[in-house]
Amino acid sequence: PGPALVVLLDNIRSIHNVGSMFRSADGAGLAHLHLAGITATPQQPRLAKAALGAQQTVAWTYHRNAPDAAAELQADGYRLWALERTAETFAQSSLYESRPPPGPLALVVGNERAGVDPALLARCDGVLSLPMRGGKSSLNVAVAFGIAVYHLTFAAVRP
Repeated sequence: PGPALVVLLDNIRSIHNVGSMFRSADGAGLAHLHLAGITATPQQPRLAKAALGAQQTVAWTYHRNAPDAAAELQADGYRLWALERTAETFAQSSLYESRPPPGPLALVVGNERAGVDPALLARCDGVLSLPMRGGKSSLNVAVAFGIAVYHLTFAAVRP
């Protein structure tokens, strides 16, 4: 098994993306989803359409403010890594070149258009990106989330 992995979703606009993230979280066996800002919670009936029941199997907590949630995670011993493509002022590593740190890890995923909030990025221990070969600079947030959590859970822990 990989590291204890939780995810902090900050201001994810699409209910369908959040539902898809619950499904991927369930498949990867994530310990917890922390939902912050405008991110929909399972209390929204439309989320269930994309989650297909995963909203009932994945533990979650809602936080009004993502930087405060990040501070709580750090106080609990979590290292924070952001999944971000446009953080030009922060050193980025490819997801595929990074090995999870020892101990618990919290992956931070931000808004589809604006990215991870700068105040939240400032709290992070690292910034990861997915390599892109095509003309677009990023993937759909739910797709990027799925790639990242599966890699961190399964592939990144291989010798």
